[in-house]
Amino acid sequence: EVMGGLEPARSLILRAIAAGKPVVTANKAVIARYGQEIAAAAAAKGVYVLIEAAVGGGIPIIEPLKQSLGANRIQRVSGIINGTTNYILSRMAAEGAAYAEVLADAQRLGYAEADPAADVQGGDAADKIAILSGLAYGGPIERAAIPTEGIDRLDARDVAYAAQLGYVVKLLAVAQHLGSANQEGGDCQLLDVRVHPTLLPKQHPLAGVHGVNNAILVEGDPVGQVMFYGPGAGAGPTASAVVADILNIAGIQHVSGNQLQAPLDPLLAANSWRPCRLVDSSFTSHRNYVRLQTSDQPGVIGKIGTCFGEAGVSIQSIMQFEQTGGALGAGLQGLAPADAEIVVITHEVSEARFRAALTEIAALEEVAAVAACLRTL
Repeated sequence: EVMGGLEPARSLILRAIAAGKPVVTANKAVIARYGQEIAAAAAAKGVYVLIEAAVGGGIPIIEPLKQSLGANRIQRVSGIINGTTNYILSRMAAEGAAYAEVLADAQRLGYAEADPAADVQGGDAADKIAILSGLAYGGPIERAAIPTEGIDRLDARDVAYAAQLGYVVKLLAVAQHLGSANQEGGDCQLLDVRVHPTLLPKQHPLAGVHGVNNAILVEGDPVGQVMFYGPGAGAGPTASAVVADILNIAGIQHVSGNQLQAPLDPLLAANSWRPCRLVDSSFTSHRNYVRLQTSDQPGVIGKIGTCFGEAGVSIQSIMQFEQTGGALGAGLQGLAPADAEIVVITHEVSEARFRAALTEIAALEEVAAVAACLRTL
C-alpha cells in the first residue's frame, strides 16, 4: 500500500488482513494513527504488517529498532526525518534567504508539495516519530498528543544568529525516555516526544545533514550512539524499503512452506508489550534560545537576567545587538532605529520555570516582544 492518506488506505489494509494477506505499507499517517488497530487485526489473523518505508525512505531504521537494537535500553531517538524542511533550512543557513523565498523554490523543484502544510508545520515528522517511539519503547502513544511546531514561522534572523553563535537550526523530532511509573498492569514508560525547530551545536552528529537527506540518531545502553543516514524520500528509496519488506515476507513464507497459520516472529511483528504515555511538557527540561526585542537603554540586560534568576533559570550566554553594526546585527531589517535585540541561551531548565521567566520578562516595560523561542541541544 503506497497510496498515502488515511482513507481508503486504512480500510484496504484491514480488508487485506481480514483476507489473510500480509501487508507492506509506506503509509506513516495511517500507522501513526491506526497502528494499534491494524496490529491487533494482523495478530488475530496471523499475518505480518511491515512498515520499513513509512519512516526515513530508504534508510533502514524500522528493522534495527525491532531487532538489531533490541538488547538496548533506548534513551533517546532524535532525527531529521522530513526532507522538505531540511532542504529549506539548509538553504536559509547557506544563503541567508527568507523562508517564503526558499519554500517557493522547493515547490518549483518538486521538493515541496503545492500544499506544504504537512511538511512545514511538522505533522509529517510527528507521524514518523510516533512510529519510532512505539518501536523504541514498546508501546503506542497518542499521535494527536505530540507537541508539534514547524518551521513556517521561523525568522531568517534566528538562523543567522544561530550560525554566528556556533549552531545550526534543524527541524528535530525527538523521543526521550524519562523513566517509568507504576500503574495497574505494570510499569508505564514515561516519554517526552516532540517536534520543533532546534538549535544544534555545529559539532553535533545531526548538524551536518543537509539538503533533502534524513538522519536518525539512536542513543542506547550499551550501544552508545548509532546514526542512520540517507535519502528520506523519493521513488528509488521508497521502492528499496518496500521491496525489502516484500522479500522478508516471501522468505518467511518459503521457509514455512506457505503455511497459513505459521506462528509469527515476535521481533518482526513487533507488537506492543508495555504501556507508554507522554509526560506533561511543563515537567520536561531543555536548553533554550530566546530572542527579545527591547529598547536600547542601560540596564535592560540586568533586568532580564534578574527575571531569569528569580525563576531559577541559569543563563549560558546573553548578548545584545543593535540594528546596525556588529557581526550579528548587520543587515537585519525590521527594528526601529533605537531598538536592540537581546539573544539569550539558557542552561537546561524545566519548561515550567522557563515559561514563568518569560512571562515576567514579557511584562518588562523595556521589552517590546519575545520575538522567538527555540529549543537548543
